[in-house]
Amino acid sequence: MAINYRTPLDRRFHALGDGTRRQMLAMLARQGTLSAAELHAPFDAAQPTISKHIKVLEKAGLVRREVSGRVHRFHIEDAALREAEDWISLHRSFWEGTLARLEAFVCAPDKEEGET
Repeated sequence: MAINYRTPLDRRFHALGDGTRRQMLAMLARQGTLSAAELHAPFDAAQPTISKHIKVLEKAGLVRREVSGRVHRFHIEDAALREAEDWISLHRSFWEGTLARLEAFVCAPDKEEGET
């Protein structure tokens, strides 16, 4: 069953939801540009499986492919990652505030009966 995401941000979070793809992005962040073979090297997976992961990253706009002859090289797209980070940051303040209020409520001394 194919999932059709409505927005690029949906595709980005879907792509980031897989550990293999996150590891590929980490490799690109550390090393800059990598070939498809270099992205495949650390994984115990078939080449078609790695290719599918790369395509998901491309469709999400998280990586860019450059082709030179038969060599495909990949680069991380910082702007796409920044968009996901911005969304998380925007919502982090809400959740941190909510969790702080929950902690205060849970840790508050019990009120005696009859108190309001």
